[in-house]
Amino acid sequence: MLFVQFSLDADRYLLDTAQIERMLPRAPLKALPSAPRWVAGIMDYESEPVPVVDLSALALGRDTRERLSTRLALVHYPHQTAHGVETRRLGLLLEGATRTVKLDAAAFRDAGVDTPHARYLGPLAHDEHGLLQWVRIEHLLPDDVQALLFAERAA
Repeated sequence: MLFVQFSLDADRYLLDTAQIERMLPRAPLKALPSAPRWVAGIMDYESEPVPVVDLSALALGRDTRERLSTRLALVHYPHQTAHGVETRRLGLLLEGATRTVKLDAAAFRDAGVDTPHARYLGPLAHDEHGLLQWVRIEHLLPDDVQALLFAERAA
């Protein structure tokens, strides 16, 4: 499997490239009042509003730093609707997202720690530089935030 590697402070994390539509430079965002602090805002992508989550703010409580390696990953987020599961675009602000990593799915092991407040933290793998953790996009957003960011579309 191919992953995009990014960092949260000194730790390394991975996103499955099969869920990534595009990697973009940081884009201007419209603020979303009353949203959780880690919801960075809304971006305009091909005339479509796309919510953006700041992974550093979500995981570490601080905003993503402005660096040359900061990227915006446009991902496919599976969202439950009244009509079933629908895939919606979601932007993720990532620090240090400049490299891809190839790992076999069998190389990952359960972390052995229950993190109900961070369901997105998936299994761990090891390479020559240490541990990497798989971030599960489908578990990023709590139900109330999904409802806020992905309101039912009018027919």
